[in-house]
Amino acid sequence: MNNKINVDKKPPCSKILFKKKLLKMRCASFYIPKQSKLEFKPLGDDAHFVSRDEQTIGVADGVGGWDKNGIDSGKYARSLIVNSSTNVNNKLLSEIIDPKTIIREAFSKNSNLEGSSTMCVVTHNNGMLRGANIGDSGFLVFREGKLIYKSPTQQKRFNCPFQLGNHKRSDGPECVVEMELGVKKGDVVVMGSDGLLDNLFDWEIQDIIKTELKLDDHDDKYNNKYKDLAFAIAGAAYYRSLDRYGVCPYTIASAEAGRKHKGGKMDDISVIIGHIVCNWDMLF
Repeated sequence: MNNKINVDKKPPCSKILFKKKLLKMRCASFYIPKQSKLEFKPLGDDAHFVSRDEQTIGVADGVGGWDKNGIDSGKYARSLIVNSSTNVNNKLLSEIIDPKTIIREAFSKNSNLEGSSTMCVVTHNNGMLRGANIGDSGFLVFREGKLIYKSPTQQKRFNCPFQLGNHKRSDGPECVVEMELGVKKGDVVVMGSDGLLDNLFDWEIQDIIKTELKLDDHDDKYNNKYKDLAFAIAGAAYYRSLDRYGVCPYTIASAEAGRKHKGGKMDDISVIIGHIVCNWDMLF
């Protein structure tokens, strides 16, 4: 089964310039765990990593349905992320990082853990973005204030995503969908768990980017602006989740599935930002 999606594969630069790595991805993140009354879940179900040196980001969202069995799926998600981050930063994988391999290796080291989790990993290499996703976490790419790509969601039925796990009803890395696309200077990558994607429409995320990250702002060394952007997007999703009467993607999906749900969706919210900028260190 071919689970690979190619979008605008050709990098926006010549082969000679491509080798010089004239583009890089500056990253930041923000996480808001859902308040839980369960003593064994103080950290929520989400986990993520950012490897600035290796230009790789990832998020995992433990499936909360395990709560009724007294199992913390957040632990499973955190283990996936620790395994992934360790492999990426120690360069235990091939020189060119492969997101699906990251997920597969992380999954193989989780064989003794109970629980299950969605997962998304994206890596950047000088104008080429490569991603791998399983479940309903994912990422979007914005260019000049407009959405140009959104990773596909994998669900078996409403509110039941594909998920990595060791249970017979869980899924394996063979279900991961891969994607590739070319990116340009100024493009913004927004990765998130379903706590983000279920609460904010794409156009709302787009508007926040326009407000927080000015298109004519060339001071890419100001790292706090990426943290501010991640905070703004996560905060907007959080306030929507508390809105008992607001309309959000989850509200619409619920209605389409014949379910009744009003307002936002209370959930853990992870946001990871990647901004494609010039790699000034390679220009001189």
